[in-house]
Amino acid sequence: MTPTIAPRLRTLLLLFLAVTGALLSGAAPASAHAALTGSNPTQGSVVDKAPEQVSLTFSEQVSLNDDSLQVLDPKGGRVDAGGASDLGGDTYGLKLRPGLPDGTYTVTYQVVSADSHPVAGAFTFSIGAPSGTSVALSGQAAGGGVVGFLYGAGRYFSYAGFIVLVGGAAFVLACWQRGAGIRPLQRLVVGGWLTLTAATLALLLLRGSYVGSGKVGDIFDLNLLGEVLQTKSGAALVSRLLLLAAAALFIAVLFGAYARRDEDEREAGSPETGAEDEITEAGVAEAEVTAAQGPCAEDDSEAAHLSAEKNDLTFGLAVGGAVVAAGLAATWAMAEHASTGLQPGIAMPVDVLHLLAVATWLGGLAALVTALFRAPADTPIEASAVRRFSRLAFGSVLVLVGTGIYQSWRQLGSWSALTGTSYGRLLLVKIGLVAVLVGIAWISRRWTGRLAETAAPEAAVVVEQRSAVRTPATVPADSRRAAQLARQQAALDSTRDKRVRDADPHRSGLRRSVLAEAGVAVVLLAVTTALTATEPGRTAEAARQATAAASQRSGPLSLKMPFDTGGEDGKGTVEVTLDPARVGGNQMHVFVLRPNGKAFDVPEVKVAFTLTAKNVGPLPVTPDRVATGHWAASGVQIPMAGQWKIAVTVRTSDIDQATVYKNAQIG
Repeated sequence: MTPTIAPRLRTLLLLFLAVTGALLSGAAPASAHAALTGSNPTQGSVVDKAPEQVSLTFSEQVSLNDDSLQVLDPKGGRVDAGGASDLGGDTYGLKLRPGLPDGTYTVTYQVVSADSHPVAGAFTFSIGAPSGTSVALSGQAAGGGVVGFLYGAGRYFSYAGFIVLVGGAAFVLACWQRGAGIRPLQRLVVGGWLTLTAATLALLLLRGSYVGSGKVGDIFDLNLLGEVLQTKSGAALVSRLLLLAAAALFIAVLFGAYARRDEDEREAGSPETGAEDEITEAGVAEAEVTAAQGPCAEDDSEAAHLSAEKNDLTFGLAVGGAVVAAGLAATWAMAEHASTGLQPGIAMPVDVLHLLAVATWLGGLAALVTALFRAPADTPIEASAVRRFSRLAFGSVLVLVGTGIYQSWRQLGSWSALTGTSYGRLLLVKIGLVAVLVGIAWISRRWTGRLAETAAPEAAVVVEQRSAVRTPATVPADSRRAAQLARQQAALDSTRDKRVRDADPHRSGLRRSVLAEAGVAVVLLAVTTALTATEPGRTAEAARQATAAASQRSGPLSLKMPFDTGGEDGKGTVEVTLDPARVGGNQMHVFVLRPNGKAFDVPEVKVAFTLTAKNVGPLPVTPDRVATGHWAASGVQIPMAGQWKIAVTVRTSDIDQATVYKNAQIG
């Protein structure tokens, strides 16, 4: 590595570490993807008597265990009875012990959202009157601390390893097949495989503690590991490890048999090798040797045979590599954003395409940087290979833009979420970085065109300089001395070739622009990783609207509806009150009045709730008769917020009854 190149690569590494540290240090429980949108009793409320159960409603389905929901008395003791139950509509209930005394109670929750991220929090309510409590709310955290930092780092390095592994292999197969025999490129791709494998193993070990206690000591708890293996995230990580075993076989063939095939083909003088549209230093030297030897039909036949074998191997590697790469990408899609929410059947394959496009572009860029800066002087990368990568990257950008637009619509849901949520603001940063990256790539493409125009003259100059400086070799008597002189001559040739190559302003310009691309790509990868750990804008907006609606409501909901059963003395008015008219348990009262306002003694009253927009209901409620014209029901469960249709059936005789309807916003 030349003295001018080393500082640039060191700068790129420092940028990588700085961005990683800045983003991972901000990882916090607030990045979870499910939000608490309602509860009964509500936060900070004071109820007259102890409720039979506590219910919590989230913005999406969550996973629970026996300790996910807890209710603690003022001294910190548990007062819940039994495990949590699913009440439907993303609402979960927890029964309480009977006869709870007055005071302030704390409800804590630590669950896992449908897209694998932990959610934790706490709130209080009071029975009778508020009191002091020894329970500290500040300790309720999920996904934070040392374990959270390590898990965030593991996610970043798993993405980075996947991108380098897939993109580097795609670069070799599709753009520069001679790169299969280049040591720096081999180390790059193998390094990507090792990074992804190590990160996946680390995530598997950290997962139990990350979504649970957050303690470092629980990382190697085999019981927790067994629980993780039964979850969707654990299955995805195990699948990734199995696919990485197949990827190891792919790498062995690519850099073993495939590289040998390419070397044998070049030595045999394959027509494919001589058909490069640029003349490189090695190509000029090979042409001179071929001209001196003369045509040989046997060599041509052998070269054609080797070329056919190599084409078959290339096709097999391309198909197998594509299947393995798509499978690896699917391990993210099956356990994170795409697997839940709106249109998961479409979102998952779109997410796979998005990840593959990112890997092909950014991983190929890493391989191009390696080829430009670390390839041996006697086998420099050809301008044709750079042009092929330019076309491949352009196609990847098109796929990236198309899939990114769909993902943005799916995760944001509204223009206001683009600027009003953390997810939207991070997305704007990502879009800006992609635009900068595309601009630099356009500059690189211009340098590629100029390099192609000067490739042949450059190669001729190199060959001419070699011929001018080399003298006929004499065989000294001492064989060790001969070997030493040969090594010295090879080192001089390599230094001279590199000096000539680096002196080309077009190649130097291409190197600078590609290095700038790599620097922006490092930041882009860090922002993308942070984006996957941030609550989607659609979810954040829904939670915000639900909270706002709950805070704006004052007093119980009251609806009055006139009815007429059609029989004698069949007219009147029914009034329904719902308190507190929020998601979870509610107290309902029904008053039946005559036209003159007096209580109407009717034999039966029935109520049903239907949420048409979500196909929920009708949920029947049969209230109990309390007094003449007064009916009541406690613990009426409203599973989710929305515009509910309330149907009230009043029967005034054995055969006369009527059903009246009214819509109301509940929750």
